[in-house]
Amino acid sequence: MAKNEKSAAAEKIAAAEKVKAKKPKSDKPNIFVRAWKAIVRFFKDLRGETKKIVWPDGKTVLKSTGVVLAVVVVFTVVIWLIDLGLSKSIDLVSDLARNANDTTAVSEIADENTVSENIEIAPTEAAAETAAE
Repeated sequence: MAKNEKSAAAEKIAAAEKVKAKKPKSDKPNIFVRAWKAIVRFFKDLRGETKKIVWPDGKTVLKSTGVVLAVVVVFTVVIWLIDLGLSKSIDLVSDLARNANDTTAVSEIADENTVSENIEIAPTEAAAETAAE
């Protein structure tokens, strides 16, 4: 009996291997059929979803548009004011820096004039001393 059971099991295994050998590698249809089915399914789903949309009436659309425009105007004014304030503050800081540089330049010019007067005076005194002798 053991031999009969082994041979029956062997026959089942052999039959299963034959079935596997006869089956194509995949049961899927080719790529074009699958793509076409996917496209058809997409448009069916699209149609179903568009039926679920609840469109607002004209009055609601006008109210929403008015709110959006009002918010845009308010934010535009706020951003303009911030920009104006920053521009004025930058101008103020640059004017202060310019005035500080002008004061330094004026003192440097005064120092240069004093040095040049001293230089001009020295040769004149030497000439006067030479002339006096």
